[in-house]
Amino acid sequence: MDNFLILARLDRLEKLVIANKEVPTFEETFYYTGISRSYLYKLTSSGNIPHSKPNGKLIFFEKKKIVRWLLRNAQKCIRETEAE
Repeated sequence: MDNFLILARLDRLEKLVIANKEVPTFEETFYYTGISRSYLYKLTSSGNIPHSKPNGKLIFFEKKKIVRWLLRNAQKCIRETEAE
């Protein structure tokens, strides 16, 4: 098998594992959300994204809270507006 195909499969598997974790790390959250490392760090340091630092050093996130945070400014589509 071509090295590129192997790496692509490994990347997909890694993303599946991260997507199933309930409490991802900073790095895993960076991959899961697509937010850049620097912006994610800025969000945590300013307290604008829910996170936890149990030992004062490593940063962890609760996946449910991250999903709620990502979807906090949901916009209704035309069909939803018309249905109301």
